[in-house]
Amino acid sequence: MMRRWMGWMMGWLVVLPMGVQAQPATSEPVRGVDGVATRVEDTRRLVTLGGAITEIVYALGLGDRVVAADASSLYPPDVLEKPRLGYYRQASAEGILAQRPTLVVAPEGLGPPAVIEQLRAAVVPVLLLEEAHTVEAAVHRIRTLARALGRDATGEQIVARMEAELAAARPQQGAVPPRVLFIYARGAGLVNVAGRATAADAVIRLAGGENVVTAYEGYRPLTAEAAVAAAPEVIVVPQRGLESLGGVDGLLRQPGLALTPAGRQRRVVAVDDALLLSFGPRLGEGVLRLSRALRSERPAGEEGGRR
Repeated sequence: MMRRWMGWMMGWLVVLPMGVQAQPATSEPVRGVDGVATRVEDTRRLVTLGGAITEIVYALGLGDRVVAADASSLYPPDVLEKPRLGYYRQASAEGILAQRPTLVVAPEGLGPPAVIEQLRAAVVPVLLLEEAHTVEAAVHRIRTLARALGRDATGEQIVARMEAELAAARPQQGAVPPRVLFIYARGAGLVNVAGRATAADAVIRLAGGENVVTAYEGYRPLTAEAAVAAAPEVIVVPQRGLESLGGVDGLLRQPGLALTPAGRQRRVVAVDDALLLSFGPRLGEGVLRLSRALRSERPAGEEGGRR
């Protein structure tokens, strides 16, 4: 294993100087969430890991420089044609180095930790960004990446559009927030409910709703007793999760849901989790769609973040 790894490193070090170096994207090093200051000297071959990071790079107009992305990078559709590198939390240094990147951008959860060490040992710049679950963190991530890639003005345009959409999503003063239950499902064997300190909880509040689950943080399995006691008026579920349960009918067969106000009225809002939960450049769009869907009187299957 060590011999093969050394071979990769030597191959990388030989290949890197052969190309003509591009002008630095930024004159100053950019500090990542891990405290490491990264000087970006060449943006011609980008490896982007994490769906939100990939979206930001495309939104900045640099999608043509992305040479590979991870399995969580699903938007825009063009990225699906790029080489796939698995999931960023179980990344392979060899797989990344095979793409000859001039810069790797990834969330702070990039792992295992040895991968980061191996990439930097191979003289590959690695910029780690925070995993955002607040608007402030999402804005900071966009601005940091825009600065690193020399696209500050475009980054500010993205932020301005996001903030305008979030402002439009705010309910009128005095409006009663709808009671919302957010369900994450991957088939009937995995049906969890979002509590506090989750991306789902954050977007519900941004859209003017009230998360009915406040007793715990994170996700926990759905129980009939808890669902009935929560009495949600609207159930929000990612589209892929809804499909894995067999649609709205399958969802309402889960414990207790048919007995809730949302279940009786079939008030189910299907959302695109990549759009709404990744806190990427389309966050404002997703929240605005969800806000409108929560206040709609339409029954089951209404759209609140799909495109």
